[in-house]
Amino acid sequence: GVGSVTIPLTESRGREAMSFSETISPLLGRLALSWFYGAGAYNIVDNFTQLSHQLAAKHVPMPPLVLVVAFVLIVMGVYSLLVGYHTRHGAVLLFGMTIVATVVLHDYWHITDAAARRAEFEIFSRDVAICGGLLLLIGMGCGRFGWDNRPPPKKVR
Repeated sequence: GVGSVTIPLTESRGREAMSFSETISPLLGRLALSWFYGAGAYNIVDNFTQLSHQLAAKHVPMPPLVLVVAFVLIVMGVYSLLVGYHTRHGAVLLFGMTIVATVVLHDYWHITDAAARRAEFEIFSRDVAICGGLLLLIGMGCGRFGWDNRPPPKKVR
């Protein structure tokens, strides 16, 4: 429209020069999220029975099955983010799982004890912030250092 300013966005396929921070930040963000979710996957394996009981206490149906499904989704998402392979799909998997788990498991609005409510609110807030990072990956992709942005194969003539 009249008076509007268009700001060109940097392409993730290297069509415009990117600064060092624009180049490395998506990789570091993917690695940080992969570490976070990888630790969660390890926790599922290491504390399966205890986590099943915690899910049952929150009235989650079939807790062992839910944990297995969560583990599979996490492993798929971590692999995707770690190597930048179908990054947007992996981020969508992790986003969907995280937002559902956050609302179901960290329902701070039902807790009357002030200290417990504050603790659950902090976890809820952290998870919402993590979802924000996943939304950035969904929107922007893996960045320069990822399988999704590898150079196309050379054509043999």
